[in-house]
Amino acid sequence: MYLIEFFKKSKSTLIFLFFFTLIFVPVLYFLSKPKTELPVYNPADVNPRLVDEKIKHITKDHKIAPFTLTNQNGETVTEKNYENKIYVADFFFARCQTICPVMAVNMGELQAYFLEDPEVKFLSHSVTPEIDSVPVLRDYADKKGAVDGKWDLTTGDKKHIYELARKSYFAVLDEGDGGDQDFIHTEQFILIDKKKQIRGFYDGTDKKEMQRIIKDIAILKKEEAE
Repeated sequence: MYLIEFFKKSKSTLIFLFFFTLIFVPVLYFLSKPKTELPVYNPADVNPRLVDEKIKHITKDHKIAPFTLTNQNGETVTEKNYENKIYVADFFFARCQTICPVMAVNMGELQAYFLEDPEVKFLSHSVTPEIDSVPVLRDYADKKGAVDGKWDLTTGDKKHIYELARKSYFAVLDEGDGGDQDFIHTEQFILIDKKKQIRGFYDGTDKKEMQRIIKDIAILKKEEAE
């Protein structure tokens, strides 16, 4: 009698273990395995508040628009300077005393990590370009340790920069036209691949997020090598 009961219980246990292995083990593996690819962000994939009304419907092929800016050396910087580069973009202003200093430190640490890697660059856009002249940017770049050719701190036409922030990088929630009274302020770091596609958004004030950027760039490089 006891023997029969033992085998019944054993059979039930074996059946349970079989189905557990069949169903839950693959799920656990999927959840625990390292991330091997990054999403490509299009307007339809992003918080609608971040996206211009005219492009919210776009579900594929979004790329950073062509741009013309001026860096800390008075040199013209365009999308061609970032051809076949992975880069991290952000928005700042030199007189900012809140989030910008922390962001600059974090961007500087990323720059140091990738200093000898010619595939990776950094691009900062001034949100007060009428104040952040080339001499101001030069002084700021020197104080923050920006390496020429590796990290461009840029000024330019305000409407152009603000349109990039809102229609290309999806970096800010607020709306505006880039006019005199328009002002954006964002902690976002945005990861751009060699195809000019957005591959990640990060909190530029969070040290842990810098480690995530480093890992994600490694994923991008592996993806592009395959």
